[in-house]
Amino acid sequence: MRGIAVLRGLTDADGTLSLSELERATGLARSTVDRITSTLARTGYVRLEGRTVTLAPRLMELGNAYLSSIRLPGLLGGAVDALAGELDESVSLAVPDGTGIRFVHQATRRRAMSLSFRIGDLLPAERTAPGTLFAAGWDEREWAAWHARRAADPDGTGYPSLPRRPGHGDDTFEERVSRARATAHALDDQLIEPGLVALSVPVRGPDGATLCALSVVSHTSRHSAKALGERLLPRLRRAASAMEDRLRGTPPARPALPPGTGAPATLAAASKQELGREFIESLARGLSAVTAFDGATAPLTLSDVARSTGLSRASARRALITLEHLGYVTAEGREHRLTPRVLALGYPPLSRTTLARIAEPHLAALAGRIQDSASLAVLVEDSVQYIARAATHRIMNVNITVGTRFPAYATSLGRVLLADLAPARLNTVLAHAELRPLAPHTLTHRNALEAVLDRVRAEGHALVDEELEAGLRSLAVPVRDRAGTVVAAINVAMHSSSRTVEECLGQVLPRLRRTAGDIEADLHTAARFAGVAVA
Repeated sequence: MRGIAVLRGLTDADGTLSLSELERATGLARSTVDRITSTLARTGYVRLEGRTVTLAPRLMELGNAYLSSIRLPGLLGGAVDALAGELDESVSLAVPDGTGIRFVHQATRRRAMSLSFRIGDLLPAERTAPGTLFAAGWDEREWAAWHARRAADPDGTGYPSLPRRPGHGDDTFEERVSRARATAHALDDQLIEPGLVALSVPVRGPDGATLCALSVVSHTSRHSAKALGERLLPRLRRAASAMEDRLRGTPPARPALPPGTGAPATLAAASKQELGREFIESLARGLSAVTAFDGATAPLTLSDVARSTGLSRASARRALITLEHLGYVTAEGREHRLTPRVLALGYPPLSRTTLARIAEPHLAALAGRIQDSASLAVLVEDSVQYIARAATHRIMNVNITVGTRFPAYATSLGRVLLADLAPARLNTVLAHAELRPLAPHTLTHRNALEAVLDRVRAEGHALVDEELEAGLRSLAVPVRDRAGTVVAAINVAMHSSSRTVEECLGQVLPRLRRTAGDIEADLHTAARFAGVAVA
């Protein structure tokens, strides 16, 4: 419970707090905060940098477990993305969470005035179009909970992600709910903040129950709330109907998970043995119980959770009871499900991460180990552009800044990126590239360059020696997304006198590959249900 309080405190603070700030935010003793953050760092869920604690992308595996278990993002996400492209507006899916809502999928449009919600943020039902729809199905108990919450927190201070508008949205809520019940749609006319308008319709499951709300979000400079409803309601209804057909045609949920490897329990035991009292084994075990639901599209029993995690039945029972008490698991008889509240454990701030932010701590660790600079770059037309970098403090240092561009053909980063292009795309890039000499050994003949790219493709790395600049040697490897496509490359750059080519391949390349693997692991976790900006 205290470990989850620390994760909630970090989430509410947008992902980063000092140890002292965590102590104040949670009310826990400093020694307890230290032990909890040490445990979370060991599991890879936070990073400790001096006295600062930062949520790490791996924590998203908790929210991913919930999102995979409800199946909605996986089944309907593609249709949401297509609808956003067709309407040229932001489109999202939301699910109910008590007297609030949480967004579970979002497709945004890139504009100067961007409209988007963070996946997992909790918003009060009365200030959203989806919440109005969900409230149309509330029973007396749920309405009583809403009135109690409004009485206890009339200004919405319990929703840190929401712009503060004291008392706004509740005065007409029951009237709007009644209208939504009759019309099967709801409008948000600047309830969240001035200028934002939204239209929502329900998406129902095979049993007729509302599973989620499909919403289109716009700005009053493009649509008034009334115009949004008049113009887009028919199209939104057709999209929801197609989604309902998709849900009806989906095979039944899997009844249980296959036996797991027991890796979470093994890691917890090993960590406890190594770190002693600084490692809180019960916290690690409790969070591993959440990940047991990943891929389980039907409820899990206690035996399922124990088998998947490698925990004893007693440990799994204690974890599930605690998670149920805190509202992260719901139980009906022997069956357990995750609730949307799991998304409150770090998902909102982490859902906005970028590839550069994912890579930075890994590049810094690599640069610290080898005492040479490390960089991450992407391909932009026929150039590489640096988007993240970790420099060293050596007197003779490779001085390159984020944003710098170099010709791709003459850099190790560029050759790794070029080698992954489809033949037609590579031909276009090379046809427009001016292969001019930049240093003593620059390759300037296309045939020779294509032969080198063939070798890079086969070997999985590129080494460039004094082709961009005299005395500069660099070694690069690819970074691949979940589909296996090379989306970026990382390299180590150094003066040619600091290491021989053989030393680069024997000493630096294995570490470079491990770093790329660490970046890819975080990228794959972060990008599973949330968009990760590459450049």
